[in-house]
Amino acid sequence: MRLFVAAWPSEEVLSSLAALPRPERPGVRWTQPDQWHVTVRFFGEVTVDEGVAAGRGVAEAAATAHPVVADIGPNVGRFGRGVLQVPVAGLEPMAKAMVASTAEVGAPPDPKPFTGHITLARSRGKRTLDGLTGAEVRGQWTVHEVALVASLASKRPGVPNHYEVVATFPLG
Repeated sequence: MRLFVAAWPSEEVLSSLAALPRPERPGVRWTQPDQWHVTVRFFGEVTVDEGVAAGRGVAEAAATAHPVVADIGPNVGRFGRGVLQVPVAGLEPMAKAMVASTAEVGAPPDPKPFTGHITLARSRGKRTLDGLTGAEVRGQWTVHEVALVASLASKRPGVPNHYEVVATFPLG
């Protein structure tokens, strides 16, 4: 199974994101509100034993962390050519603690500094997201817990993966 640690936005932030324009465009697949999260640590494909180890490490890091304020915005942007996203700041120390407590589990942590974001859309092939960036969106929420989440592959073509929360861990 594919696992990651997520911070889920508040209902207020979800409403702000849902109010952004989502024009139909060939080759652009918009993510749905139930998919909007900040990936704090990505493990990739793991065995059951690795999943258990991930849970222990996340629990350890969460127990020593404190609730943090996550700030979204100020503008919709993109990663490379294929991901439309809104930046999220404020989760860097928590992400660093999660990586430190789970460094030996799953995919090696990205050596680049953590950059929080919420993915709004993905583009396929050579199509770009030109004209979809720049919209202003601002908001914040207090992150009181993180979730260990399984990304479950859809069995139907064109239907995105869905997420199942395996466990939640309060901060502090």
